[in-house]
Amino acid sequence: MEEDSNKVDVEVIHKDVVIIGSGIAGVYTALEIPDSFQIGIITKETLDISNSVLAQGGIAVSLDEKNDSPQLHFKDTLFAGAGLNDQKSVWVLVEEAAENIRILCSLGVNFDKSGQHLSLTREGAHSVNRIIHSGDTTGKEVCDKLIEVARRKKNISIFESHFAVDLVIEEGKCKGVIVYDEIEDKIKIFKSGSVVVATGGFGQIYAHTTNPEVATGDGVGMCLRAGAQAMDMEFIQFHPTVLYHPKDKSFLISEAVRGEGAQLKNSNGEPFMKKYHELGELAPRDIVSRAIFKEMYLTDSKNVFLDITFKGREYIESRFPNIFKTCLDYGIDISKDFIPVAPAEHYCMGGVKTDVDGQTNIPGLYACGEVACTGIHGANRLASNSLLEGLVFGRKIAKKIESEGRPCNNSAVNSRLCYVSNKENDAALKSMKEEIQAAMTKYVGIIRSQQGLEKAAQIIKDIYKKYTDFTGFSLVKLEVLNMLTVAGLVIESALERKESRGAHYRTDYDKTDDTNWRKNIVKELEKGKMASPF
Repeated sequence: MEEDSNKVDVEVIHKDVVIIGSGIAGVYTALEIPDSFQIGIITKETLDISNSVLAQGGIAVSLDEKNDSPQLHFKDTLFAGAGLNDQKSVWVLVEEAAENIRILCSLGVNFDKSGQHLSLTREGAHSVNRIIHSGDTTGKEVCDKLIEVARRKKNISIFESHFAVDLVIEEGKCKGVIVYDEIEDKIKIFKSGSVVVATGGFGQIYAHTTNPEVATGDGVGMCLRAGAQAMDMEFIQFHPTVLYHPKDKSFLISEAVRGEGAQLKNSNGEPFMKKYHELGELAPRDIVSRAIFKEMYLTDSKNVFLDITFKGREYIESRFPNIFKTCLDYGIDISKDFIPVAPAEHYCMGGVKTDVDGQTNIPGLYACGEVACTGIHGANRLASNSLLEGLVFGRKIAKKIESEGRPCNNSAVNSRLCYVSNKENDAALKSMKEEIQAAMTKYVGIIRSQQGLEKAAQIIKDIYKKYTDFTGFSLVKLEVLNMLTVAGLVIESALERKESRGAHYRTDYDKTDDTNWRKNIVKELEKGKMASPF
């Protein structure tokens, strides 16, 4: 317990709704809430840094009335998710997809077209072409347009470089957020009637990830400390094709490249995917990642290759301009050269447990996007369902908040907090980050086992013991706390799931057991464990 002398008065900012996160889920939710609500968007860095911005492939939606339907999209989602999906949530996703895409188009988002219709491409585990896209930078196009609209809205205030530290819980309800203003170097309290957590995933608990550096599990960490539940934390998706180059091991080579016919080849130049699945390169991501992992082992190599040279330069440069340019910057002409690739952490199927309206078990607290778990993705996410999830459930949250009416949020709040800044230990804390990443990558990656998971659990416990010796507050310290919280729950859940299902593969339980394990694992923090810094 901090001494009273460490308590400081902090500024209190009143809003009707506070949204934490500036990716597609967060900004779209803000735009769908009526203008009569005063909204604050809090973002850890700047508005242009999020997982959403990095999304390349596109958004899944059944627009082809002749060959596709919401029912077929539903079936494909369950197939990819190894049957662990929440069917009610999946129905909401596929049935409301088209309406949300129409809204995006009305806001000025420019998707690629074929004549008068949106162009449709195909990705892994989809039975038909249903992916709409904007070149190979779909996420950026959508985010840019949404942010442009949000900046013009008088009822939306944007707070960049504001790190959400912890939730304010009063009488069992979420009433706001404790925030660290990085620019002014001070703590603030955002008081509100509703809080929406849309902070993205937690890829930074792994050494190699397509996620930006901000993805340290802050949303899951703060929600769990407040008493929220997490679900499906053992299911981590590794994208099969991430650039493997000495200067870059995090640049995504979109699944849409394989959707356009690109072929995976091992270091001997041999195609191999048909050995592992009838869909070949378009098998579910977990299967493709494990196949690549095995081929790397069999050929004693650190990567495989992706070959799209047969398409020709003009087509490739037009369809995948960003991938073409980035690879060319590294000396790889993908119209002539094979692309060196290897799997890397990409997406978290699990997260803060919510219902179909995005509500958590704490009144007033909502979550959407990658930070949330509605049960849509099951054990493995279907390609291009992620941006769609942020849209559909962001809008569901907005409608729910609207139906609740504008809250009275001017009640008094304790504006004195214990706060002692201390950055002297940041170097040691950054080393802890690397220790967490090394342990998770080695023991809790694509292939797992009881022995490896137990080793990882012990490493995380040992790091936490060292962590508790450090006093005071710093952003790095808070990130380490969130990473430890998330990593611990991923390991716990992976140990409990004694089977292989979807993205969770255990060598000691290499079969899917539908008789006993067709269930979700829900987790909560033990009381007093991983406590708040305040």
